Amino acid sequence: MVELSISACERLIKKGGGERVSKEAAEELAKILEEIGVDISKQASTMALHAKRKTVKADDIRLASKI
Repeated sequence: MVELSISACERLIKKGGGERVSKEAAEELAKILEEIGVDISKQASTMALHAKRKTVKADDIRLASKI
């Protein structure tokens, strides 16, 4: 199940220049963004644990997104 809303993904596609957006395109973007988000979150969690913290901070997310 995808956590991101389809309407939010439609808005992102339109922000990127899409004039009209199919439901399938928005659903696919939601799946891909969720996969990327989970990967970044896993890396950020590992960084927080390495720093001996239980809390994932914004800096962890920023650094993980660059890896």
